Amino acid sequence: MQKVAQRLPFYAGLGLVTAATLMLQIVETRIISVTSWYHLAFFIISIAMFGLTAGAVWVYLRSEAFTSQFLGYHLSVASLSFALATVFALLVQLTIVTSLPASAMSFVVWAEFAIALALPFFFSGIVVSLALTRSPYPVGIVYGADLLGAAFGCLGALVLLNLVSGPSAVLWVAALIAAGGLSFASGGGQGAPSHQPIAATLFRFRTVIFGALVLLAAANSLTEGIRPTIVKDNLEQPATIAYEKWNSFSRITIGQNQVTSPVLWGPSPRYVPQQVDQRWMHIDGGAGTAVYRFTGDLQEMAFLRFDVTNLAYAIPGLKTGAVIGVGGGRDLLSARLFGLPEVVGIEINPIFIDLLTQRYADYTTIGRQPGITFQVDEARSWFARATRSFDIIQMSLIDTWAATGAGAFTLSENGLYTVEAWRIFLQRLTPDGVFTVSRWYAPGEVNETGRMVSLAVATLQDLGIPDPKRHLFMGSSGSVATLVMSRSPLSEQALAELRRTAATYDFSVLLDPAGQAASPLLESIVSAPDRHALRRATEASYLDLSAPTDARPFFFNQLRLDRLLDQNLFALASRPGVYGGNLSATLTLAMLILISAVLVAATIIIPLRSTVSTAATTLTVAGTAYFALIGIGFMMVEIALLQRISVFLGHPVYALSVVLFSLILSTGVGSLASERFPLNDTKRLVAWPALTCLYLVALPLWLPEALLRLESAGLLPRAGLAVLVLAPAGFLMGFGFPTGMRLVSVIDKRPTPWFWGINGAAGVLAASIAVLTSIEFGIDTTLRVGAFCYLLLPGPALLLVRYAEARRERTDPGDAVEPASFQQVE
Repeated sequence: MQKVAQRLPFYAGLGLVTAATLMLQIVETRIISVTSWYHLAFFIISIAMFGLTAGAVWVYLRSEAFTSQFLGYHLSVASLSFALATVFALLVQLTIVTSLPASAMSFVVWAEFAIALALPFFFSGIVVSLALTRSPYPVGIVYGADLLGAAFGCLGALVLLNLVSGPSAVLWVAALIAAGGLSFASGGGQGAPSHQPIAATLFRFRTVIFGALVLLAAANSLTEGIRPTIVKDNLEQPATIAYEKWNSFSRITIGQNQVTSPVLWGPSPRYVPQQVDQRWMHIDGGAGTAVYRFTGDLQEMAFLRFDVTNLAYAIPGLKTGAVIGVGGGRDLLSARLFGLPEVVGIEINPIFIDLLTQRYADYTTIGRQPGITFQVDEARSWFARATRSFDIIQMSLIDTWAATGAGAFTLSENGLYTVEAWRIFLQRLTPDGVFTVSRWYAPGEVNETGRMVSLAVATLQDLGIPDPKRHLFMGSSGSVATLVMSRSPLSEQALAELRRTAATYDFSVLLDPAGQAASPLLESIVSAPDRHALRRATEASYLDLSAPTDARPFFFNQLRLDRLLDQNLFALASRPGVYGGNLSATLTLAMLILISAVLVAATIIIPLRSTVSTAATTLTVAGTAYFALIGIGFMMVEIALLQRISVFLGHPVYALSVVLFSLILSTGVGSLASERFPLNDTKRLVAWPALTCLYLVALPLWLPEALLRLESAGLLPRAGLAVLVLAPAGFLMGFGFPTGMRLVSVIDKRPTPWFWGINGAAGVLAASIAVLTSIEFGIDTTLRVGAFCYLLLPGPALLLVRYAEARRERTDPGDAVEPASFQQVE
């Protein structure tokens, strides 16, 4: 009975810590999306792996300090350190400015940022490593508690983010970690060793620490005293914020009331400014839109007629409309202003709907306007299962413009800017209906505008339309261009009204079926008769203007890495448009890869070098190659599937939770299965990587069709399909690490820490490289690189087998073998 009383607190503590580890990883992606940029979400995966690996290395290097006699004490102290480090890292990251120009100082700032984020995961690595290598309990059950905790943490993060703000969520995670420390301490043991005064103090005041963290989390949930100070590299003034709300999608802030000229994205040169009552709404600190005071009289919104985003409403006969992305409601009001009796707003984020229909219902009566309805759903999925058609579907500037300008690789909106998505939207139009999209435009440059037109042409070609130009019209004003497209050729009446409206409001006509496009490049794109011609047309630009697809959905990144050396980077970076931001983001990503390499070398490779210094050359080379391949391969596959599933599920936080949940469980099951079905002969060592490679290579052949067929399903069925797709990949890849450890341990167990470190180091570096690979070559290429890494495994694996056999023939069978000193930490 006493043994059970000791086991349960141990298992509970481990489950709480591993759950908190995954929750912290997911919550951090949400906070970084607010304070910095979206593409750094993938950096969190890399830095978390680095911290966990460094923590395990620390346990190995100081193995004499971590004795089984004081296991409960060591686990409790490490957990409490994890909890306190989590709070410390939060405070540091909320005050770091990461937008310095590329220089030695920016390298220092990013290194500081990376170390701060890695510190909590370092202590988590210590906890997990100690639990797996020092506990007296069955390793299978310990491993199971580890996996279950981590898996539930992936789902728990979504719940937590919908209840409290990002910083408060981190504080509650810290309290959860401290609870794990209390649980470890209650499992019994010999107390605290006398030679660790600081650690002993933490252990002695563990209950006080837990209570303080709970109070801090509760207080911050009520007051939001700990909040971002640097948002998108700008100092945020809390006094300017009237309302703030977080959820798993975003952080929404509503500014104080202002009486100024109305916010218009592409105002007509003939617009005479007037004063209106409005508030600024910000999404993740970067995307800005306006909420106008609206009492119910549509003439109060007459100024919206002068915005080029509403150009398509000039077409006569429009009755039913749909708006993708509700925001502050301006597009819904535009539809009603232009006479549409019925319009539906589709919005993935329920906060917007709550603001317009509840919290600010007295400020703007959009929610009570006849004919306006709301749907809280992901737009692609909603339109895919919709049974009705619309005369007009409008999508105006649905992205974070600040993220676009900074070149951030946003994924939450990229799924709306692919050929597959636009096919769905066009199929929900009436025969003469139009789909209208507005994007940023730099006069004299073909950047986002060119890519938008390329996407439209590719979509029409995909529908079998031989002359896309007859289906397209585009006008611009200021820094915004609006595209109008239809499945049917635009009628003469529709074109006449579009031209008349453009002339009335002095909008520039960039595309017209009856004339030449505004630039030769646009003309060559819109006149392309097939995909091959379209590809040739887009390759003429220094920007990537190719049509995005679900396999390469990075609409907002237009940097072409293959042409960087052929261009005057400084001249191009200063030109209007997104090039400078894209270049800055890519340089930041490259800097993060360099920082990761330095940290890996300093904390993993160099400290573990001594473990392999006396090993045989064959063992060192073959073992290093094997573990580097599975580290790179696994991370390439994880990032590729994360990006692909993100487009399918509609938001990165869903993808992160589902992918991590699936891979953690299935990889763990595969690792455990490898004990029961070991790869202990040549045939199995060849068949397993071949089967893994075959499954991964086959995914791009059938997965896109499967995802499109289930596009119309709700979130849970789509998440279920994602789990089914990921589980076989995780299960097969789960054989890799334990198989490698068995192969090298048969020869010499002393260098196993080196191989474990190589595996972790390769994964850390591959995470960021995988992002660049997907952006430049496509997600499928990243997946194939991962598959190729597994296909190469028989080489080093069989070399290890043959070396072991040769060594066994030369060695006396009675020779003793040194015991293992280091084990895997998942």
